[in-house]
Amino acid sequence: MPMPDAVSRALCEQVSADLMMEALGELQHWVKLSGSAEELTSLELVRKRIETYGYRTEIILHDAMISLPGAARLETGGRTWTCITHSHARPTPAGGLTAPLVDVGEGSQADFDAADVRGRVVLVAGLASPAVTARASAAGAAGQIHFTRDGHIHEMCVSPVWGSPSVETVDRLPCTVVVTVGLDDGEELRAMLRDGRLSEVTLFAEVDTGWRKTPILIAEMEAPEAPEDAPFVLFSGHHDTWYYGVMDNGAANATMLEVARLMASRHADWKRGLRFAFWSGHSHGRYSGSAWYADHHWDELERRCVAHVNVDSTGGRDANILTGSGCAAELRQVAIDAIRDQAGQTYKGKRFGRQGDESFWGVGVPSIFNSISHHAQNVGAEPGAMKLGWWWHTPQDTLDKIDAQNLVRDTRIFVQVVSRLLFSPVLPLDYRAHAADLRSVLSGLGEELGDRFDMSELMARLDEFSVLAERTAATAERSASSEQAERLNRALLRTSRALVPMDYTQGDRFVHDPALAQAAWPVLQPLRALARSAPEGAEAALCYVSARRAANRMAHALRSACETLAGC
Repeated sequence: MPMPDAVSRALCEQVSADLMMEALGELQHWVKLSGSAEELTSLELVRKRIETYGYRTEIILHDAMISLPGAARLETGGRTWTCITHSHARPTPAGGLTAPLVDVGEGSQADFDAADVRGRVVLVAGLASPAVTARASAAGAAGQIHFTRDGHIHEMCVSPVWGSPSVETVDRLPCTVVVTVGLDDGEELRAMLRDGRLSEVTLFAEVDTGWRKTPILIAEMEAPEAPEDAPFVLFSGHHDTWYYGVMDNGAANATMLEVARLMASRHADWKRGLRFAFWSGHSHGRYSGSAWYADHHWDELERRCVAHVNVDSTGGRDANILTGSGCAAELRQVAIDAIRDQAGQTYKGKRFGRQGDESFWGVGVPSIFNSISHHAQNVGAEPGAMKLGWWWHTPQDTLDKIDAQNLVRDTRIFVQVVSRLLFSPVLPLDYRAHAADLRSVLSGLGEELGDRFDMSELMARLDEFSVLAERTAATAERSASSEQAERLNRALLRTSRALVPMDYTQGDRFVHDPALAQAAWPVLQPLRALARSAPEGAEAALCYVSARRAANRMAHALRSACETLAGC
């Protein structure tokens, strides 16, 4: 039987630009707003293609809170300014919202703290975002006007609530009107305000927010002779779009179809199953599709899903930087190998942010990638802005923005990654890297806390886990028997269930944290709060209680992981 690496190389050579561009030629004709008839029609085209490769398919229709922006305009003293409003922003009354305007710079917390914005409209330099909208809502602002430094007006979703809201999260939905104007208009508004030529503005915005049926396309195939409850790899990408969304996310859907075709051609070599998920609600529901799927398939995912591969916006014209996509530490070597082999670049990697359809960390599923090919950032641009091209989230995201050779390159990377996960007898999850990342975090916390908190139990547990992770990796690197490989795979899966939620959530495995920035290992945030608090007093005492409980949660996860690896 061919070695997995040889199979992977052969499949990468077979990636077809013609087939992917043909698929894009079909998908480019549909504006795929979440829950729309056009989205479902387009998804049926994807379904027909993937069924020809032998996959069993299902389209699930489920309820989700979807928000579709409508018409918007800004008026000042008889002048009308062009603008758009955003998903999950508040609509205005029929007569508009008139209020004083106040400049809050880039909309940082310090910017809001320095200004009285109650009942006012804030002017913000930067993308409309969940973070700024949450600050504006908390500060009592009535509205927001944004402008971006790249000179283009980009559609955005401004809700910080991950997925559809619940009883516990509905109050966190935005309570401000939000619009975006062009760069020149934004700078002119700022100058008029500064010079005293402008004091108040009137906003008009229509936003259609409500519950509607949205689709998820599932396509799957089990490994040969595998039982129904056998492990599987989840490979996902969203199907809904802003405008025609040929790059974001039509190209990624073409990548998924090509990976499906090539993997099916080597079905006999699979060691585990493969499940594709095409989400709705990514753009207009803050990842409502993947969040719904995590909620309604939690038990199955917890028992069976070994890894989540996510794809977004492949093949962009001039997108030639492939060194900075997100990846879980335990899959970092898989990413390094794929980027080196298929793009000739050195993957630097980074922690995932709270973005993309990463709804499975609470379940305990490690993830790799999202968008992988990026543009160089212009000097002076806001961090991370427009790394997917100036056309991102605009009507100009059309077929001419796709470079067929870049699409082949990017798809080969995903072919190699999925091949490793499907064909390797032992899952390529390296918990030595995970342990090293955690050691860096805990050591830094120990230095910050000094004698204010005893870190010895956590460090001892980590030392034990590091030894076991090293032993497990050494065993996996040898030619393990099929029985030994099965034991190792079960242990690696259970280890991920213990540690991934600690690495990427605040610790509750059954809820979704907000779509807001988090520090590494957010479960340890109470220890950071203790380190920042005054050495003595009531605040320090309160922070200590929270820190103790957080340390217990982390220590328990490490103990569970140690017991699992010790038994394999």
